[in-house]
Amino acid sequence: MMKLLTGEVSNNNNNSFKFEPRSVDAIDDHRVIVEGWEGAKAYWVHVWTFKDGVITQFREYFNTWLTVTELRPMGWVHSTTLWQSHPRDLAKRSLPGLMLAI
Repeated sequence: MMKLLTGEVSNNNNNSFKFEPRSVDAIDDHRVIVEGWEGAKAYWVHVWTFKDGVITQFREYFNTWLTVTELRPMGWVHSTTLWQSHPRDLAKRSLPGLMLAI
């Protein structure tokens, strides 16, 4: 994915992964979550961290139910869910879950 994002390779090959986002959500001032599907088999989530308009961190998750939670200081009882996956066709298959604390 890094080569595609940096323009080192193009995505014109019919056999390559097609980067087609279905949703883009800002979860704070410097993080964006991009979600998409590639056919019926691949569901993906990208978490991009920005600084001064440049991507400084990129996390990629495939076929995983992702929950992004705000990391709270010790002593706080409740955490806040900032974002949760919305994969389609969940009734037809099971996805492993992952929590990303920020």
